[in-house]
Amino acid sequence: MKNLFCVKDKVIVITGAAGVLGTSMVHHFAEQGSKVVILDRNEEAGRKLEKAVKEEGGEVTFFYTDVLKKDILEKNYEDILAKYGRIDVLINGAGGNMAGATIPPDKTIFDLDLDAVRKVVDLNLFGIILPTTVFSQAMIKQKEGSIINISSESAIRPLTRVAGYGVAKAAVVNYTKYMCGELAVKYGSGLRVNAIAPGFFITEQNRTLLLNPDGSLTDRSKTILAHTPFGRFGEPEELLGTLQWLASDASKFVSGTLTVIDGGFDAFSI
Repeated sequence: MKNLFCVKDKVIVITGAAGVLGTSMVHHFAEQGSKVVILDRNEEAGRKLEKAVKEEGGEVTFFYTDVLKKDILEKNYEDILAKYGRIDVLINGAGGNMAGATIPPDKTIFDLDLDAVRKVVDLNLFGIILPTTVFSQAMIKQKEGSIINISSESAIRPLTRVAGYGVAKAAVVNYTKYMCGELAVKYGSGLRVNAIAPGFFITEQNRTLLLNPDGSLTDRSKTILAHTPFGRFGEPEELLGTLQWLASDASKFVSGTLTVIDGGFDAFSI
């Protein structure tokens, strides 16, 4: 019997792959027999991850990138095709936030650093648009491919503080739905574009916001968990099943969707 969830030998390109969530994705897909391309601007972390996965027997390659530089992405594209000949899956995982684009409790909307907001929107929105524009070319030639964008809980509900980040991630959902139709109508039903919305996971980016130096929960964490039916933060590994589903033939008729992975946060009210 065919395993619909099989991703063996698929070429999976992951941007922002050296981060906490990306690292988990790289290890997982390598263990599943995929050929994984690590794209990240942190060369030291990317090389370290590449070495670790190769030592485990995985097929993986690291390329330095900058998701806001089209010329670098085009060089990545050439290098990937030279090595593997195709691109089956693109996971747009690069993203991030900046203090100036947030509004802490003691500040107001008038304190926003608009330059910081622009940078956050650029990274989280154009950092998906540019890689998609470049890497989808291979999928169009192949007549098949799956693009998976990483959105956020903040795209669904406007969360306090994360003003710029939430706006950008909401735009990612709209872009996902738009590209679903754009690619399928013009290039065929083998091209799919979906997104996931992770809830609250502890990463290097938000660690100081969610945990005190002694490891105890901050007040913001307590508020988040009080509104999460599961009563805990997510583990990076808990994204992997959904990602494998979207990367595989098991989701062959799925496109333009947003899958929420949040322990019930978005569904909960009081």
